[in-house]
Amino acid sequence: MPGKWGKGPRQPVLGTPHDDLDPYLPDHGNLGFRISRYDLELEYKVSPNRLAGVATLTATSYVQLQRFTLDLASPMAVAKVTVNDKRARHSHRNRKLTITPESPIPPGGAMTIVVRYAGSPRPIRGPWGDVGWEELSEGSLCANQPNGAASWFPCDDHPSAKAPYRIAITTDSPYYALANGVLESKRSRAAQTTWVYQQIEPMPTYLASVQIGPYKRKALASKPVPVQAIFPARLSRNFDIDFGRQMEMIDVFVEMFGPYPFHSYSVVVTDDELDIPIEAQSLSTFGANHCDGTRHSERLIAHELAHQWFGNSVTLARWRDIWLHEGFACYAEWLWSQRSGGPSAAEWARHYYDKLAANPVRAVLSDPGPRKMFDDWVYKRGALTLHALRLTIGDGNFFALLHRWTDKYRYGSVTTEDFIALAANYSSQSLGPLWEAWLFTAKLPAFPGPS
Repeated sequence: MPGKWGKGPRQPVLGTPHDDLDPYLPDHGNLGFRISRYDLELEYKVSPNRLAGVATLTATSYVQLQRFTLDLASPMAVAKVTVNDKRARHSHRNRKLTITPESPIPPGGAMTIVVRYAGSPRPIRGPWGDVGWEELSEGSLCANQPNGAASWFPCDDHPSAKAPYRIAITTDSPYYALANGVLESKRSRAAQTTWVYQQIEPMPTYLASVQIGPYKRKALASKPVPVQAIFPARLSRNFDIDFGRQMEMIDVFVEMFGPYPFHSYSVVVTDDELDIPIEAQSLSTFGANHCDGTRHSERLIAHELAHQWFGNSVTLARWRDIWLHEGFACYAEWLWSQRSGGPSAAEWARHYYDKLAANPVRAVLSDPGPRKMFDDWVYKRGALTLHALRLTIGDGNFFALLHRWTDKYRYGSVTTEDFIALAANYSSQSLGPLWEAWLFTAKLPAFPGPS
């Protein structure tokens, strides 16, 4: 029955279709309420990797809550929890912080939840590797996707649970600290500096980020949006080469996808090498190996920038629809290649189609399964799906559809069905066979275009 708890804290049955656990990550996300704002006061000591935090979460209940849970990794020890200024009982195990308010929260009740915690953060290990807060040689970064946010703050770790953030970071003064959004203030006291950032556009937990290191800042542009770079001084010359077309890339994507969705964009380059760049809302993080003066990583620069539209502003409501992020960002790589004088999108489509055909995958794009959702074939088949759609409806309709997609669902949560429904408005013929072949059938369809 609605509002009744089952045998454990993860089993309520609730009366809202948006309050559900994701089957790809059933141990993450929490039921019975929705957080409308995060206010994080963080203090980080770099050398001992010690994080202390006070998280203030503003939330509203959907049903009467005798108790509720938040996601928080075990290395973070909780000292105190209050709900609406009253001390609340809590227990913390298996990455779940279970909170029992002094009085039950009625349906529609407002909650201010304050959690004081501290510990030595470390990544969460899972099928996709280690994700979350990670130490660098000098500093730290956050790579949360898909379930690493709980490694450094208590949260409702579900992709559709989006909210604005205020993130204040106090750390040793020699270091630069960056978080999502706009720098609101910076103040130094003794040997420490506090940086305060506001991310006013709603953001899912996996895109929240803190970057700390011995970096310099370089302003790249003020229009169409402020763009800055944060990187080690030793990489200055390489940065100018590898990221030299960053602003041209933004202009091209604004033309193709619609207005840039956030107030600013930041590029971070760490002093360490990274296996892959890291996506976050309003910023992207690259390793020193992506900044070597050869421009060999320019496709990755395009990919991460495209995520600001496809993934960060327009965000999947469930992880099975990851192609809505990665397929779109991959296709943006091909579009940028063509616009910047490289191989055309059609040439890249042919190239990667042949690679997929040589190594067939027995899974459907619309539901690849949790272990395969970040496999490269999802990215490439997703991009090929968009290429097939573009050839079917024509360039004018295709780019009009992308503009409408990013506008209609700006800061929202979406599903594959949402995209299918919207695309139908831009085609004079049924797109059902295309979707069936590319999204819902494991077998690779025929190449979309001249062979």
